[in-house]
Amino acid sequence: MHGPVLVSWLLAALTAAVGGYCLSRLRRSPCTDHAPGRGATSPHAHESDAAEALMGFGMAAMAVSGSTVPAAVWAWLFGAPAVVFLLAAASGPAHRAHRLHHAVGGLAMTYTALAMGAGSGHGHHHPAGAGAPLLTGALLLYFGGYSLWTGVRLLGAPGGGAPAAAGLPPATAGLPRACRLSMGIGMFAMLLTM
Repeated sequence: MHGPVLVSWLLAALTAAVGGYCLSRLRRSPCTDHAPGRGATSPHAHESDAAEALMGFGMAAMAVSGSTVPAAVWAWLFGAPAVVFLLAAASGPAHRAHRLHHAVGGLAMTYTALAMGAGSGHGHHHPAGAGAPLLTGALLLYFGGYSLWTGVRLLGAPGGGAPAAAGLPPATAGLPRACRLSMGIGMFAMLLTM
């Protein structure tokens, strides 16, 4: 990423906190997608938490390290899960939209890494305008729209937050949705600084 150092560190702190929260949900019972009537969690909840933890920690590392890590490493780290999510979305209708969102996120991270790598010939930061402007614009529209949609859903739920999930205090029930909002804003910020 290029731009003010403070913005990079704030983005890294936000996305690392979100990644840590998602990782903690993997260790506990995830907050989303509880199986109806059984109190158990679905495999999709663990899949989603793992994807969001990877994105959070990856965005934090990318925001701080910039192009010091080879672009190929970032491309494999995010490109491989993106392909897995695309294949999973194509194989069946269950959770298709959510899997496609994770695939778009992984592909956007791959694109960002490759653009950083292509423009890193003169130091640690890539020049403004690295990447394809149309693709960058389309991704900005996607993540901007996703952030607005998630924010409206978060604010529009009864009591200003998401409805309480099984076993969660009402004050923390909206955290998974707030994390997705933070990740969307973080991705938007990364793309905006390209």
